[in-house]
Amino acid sequence: MKPATGRKRPTRLVARFVAISWRDLAVSFGPILLIAAAAIWVAVRLIQPAPPSTLTISAGPQGSTFWNAAQKYKEILARNRITLNVLPSEGSLQNLKRLSDPNSTVDVAFVQDGIAPGMASNGLMSLGSVSYVPLAIFYHGPTVTRLSEFKGQRLAVGAEGSGTRQLALALLKANGIEPGGPTRLLPLSGDDAAQALVSGKVDAAFLAGDSAQPAVMGKLYRTPNVQFFDFSQADAYTRRFPYLTALVLPMGAFDLGKNLPSAPVRMVAPTAELVARDSLHPALSDLLIEAAREVHGKANIMQRAGEFPAPLAHDFPISDDAARYYKSGKSFLYRLLPFWLASLADRLLVVVVPLVVLLIPALRLVPSLYAWRVKSRIYRWYGALIAIERSALSDHSAAERASLLQRLDTIEDSVNGLKMPLAYADQFYVLREHIGFVRARLTQSRDTRRELADDETDAADQEDATPAAPNEAAEMGESRADERRQPD
Repeated sequence: MKPATGRKRPTRLVARFVAISWRDLAVSFGPILLIAAAAIWVAVRLIQPAPPSTLTISAGPQGSTFWNAAQKYKEILARNRITLNVLPSEGSLQNLKRLSDPNSTVDVAFVQDGIAPGMASNGLMSLGSVSYVPLAIFYHGPTVTRLSEFKGQRLAVGAEGSGTRQLALALLKANGIEPGGPTRLLPLSGDDAAQALVSGKVDAAFLAGDSAQPAVMGKLYRTPNVQFFDFSQADAYTRRFPYLTALVLPMGAFDLGKNLPSAPVRMVAPTAELVARDSLHPALSDLLIEAAREVHGKANIMQRAGEFPAPLAHDFPISDDAARYYKSGKSFLYRLLPFWLASLADRLLVVVVPLVVLLIPALRLVPSLYAWRVKSRIYRWYGALIAIERSALSDHSAAERASLLQRLDTIEDSVNGLKMPLAYADQFYVLREHIGFVRARLTQSRDTRRELADDETDAADQEDATPAAPNEAAEMGESRADERRQPD
């Protein structure tokens, strides 16, 4: 009996083969693209914005040392396409007020140490000290060795709001001299104070900064009956006031030929700091320190070459960017490229570096993820195929067999409708062979299997009925002959 072949299958469409499954590729790249987008978003949120093209500095009175220094800063920053607006001011006190005012447009200013206590805000930082502000005291009369000896006299201590006045009042207070007492503290500074001293209108003049330039001090030193105060207690002052530095005006500093002064003169001096808001862009911080090095780094009678700028911070904390610059200089990009290009590259690196770090290992997973996506469309049918094959091994009715064949047809239709990359065509055809194998098992009817079983049984019976072999017949004949020879 011929085995049943089942119903005739209609012609089916074979799977469409493509070079690349763009859908699977997109799904494989999807998580990586999401991670990359998240990384870019975080980097953009954290990245420093581009440095502004305009800065404002509060300097000092027009024509003063700090005003002239700010003008030089302006020229230096212009080389890097940065515009520096220079604002005149009355001095360090007004500079500090402008920086502390959140509504002010001032970004950076020169501030003399010693005037900030009680006024410094948390939003300010120092880019370093840029110069000494030596205090020179000239006076009439006999030699004076202590500031307390000026008690009851007329003293020119600087204009209101000036750093000179703040410093003079602090030192006089330490010697028991305060406003409102018998000592007259007059608001004269600079040339006015020097002329008042020469004309005898004041007994002593406190000069600092621009008023204590070598030319001015030399002129007063040569004036009859005018003496240069020697801070014999300089070390004590520097320990009492940490923002002060003990300096020595060397012998012959004013005139080598005439040896003026004829002996070294001890002085005290606060430093002037370049103070900025803590929102200052790091790249501009580097530019300002570079400008300070070019402007304030030269030698003079009060300092050595390269002594300033320096990370000496007293009233304000040194900024992290300034500390990094003093330690290692400009970053690699700013040393190699023009400022604007280095700034752009520096900001791009903040995005590119973490993106590359994420993408390189992630991209190595894409081929595996892509292969898994494609193979999963094939492998997911094997579970249903195995279930049908197991059912085919047991006895079942014609209706059950038809149901199993229908399920198999559904699987085959779905498989034939797949869209597969050519690289996986071999696995597709292996699946189709397995479907054909299961179909062959199903199309064998129960009667066919029984007939095969009966044929196997008949073959066994025929083997049992086959005549004995000649050797066996001979043995049986000999046995019967022996039986006859035996007597009864």
